[in-house]
Amino acid sequence: MFDLDQQWQVHPRVALRPERFGALLYHFNTRKLSFLKNPTLLKIVQSLGEQPTARAALVAADVPAAQYDTYRAALNTLATSDMIVQTGK
Repeated sequence: MFDLDQQWQVHPRVALRPERFGALLYHFNTRKLSFLKNPTLLKIVQSLGEQPTARAALVAADVPAAQYDTYRAALNTLATSDMIVQTGK
């Protein structure tokens, strides 16, 4: 399962393009395309590289603790598709 207590970032080969509905994520290596239709998830993903942990990104996005599992599952999907990766920091 996705580890909220690790530092994550958008993969260096992924472009994130904000759209009216949320955002598009395009991975240049795998050519995969992901859609973020939840503005809170977009805010979390955009701040991952700036926060010490994914949990801190959830806190910064004002996600209630009761919703952490929902966002953990979404982040896990992004990690599984290599859109986000753990950092070495």
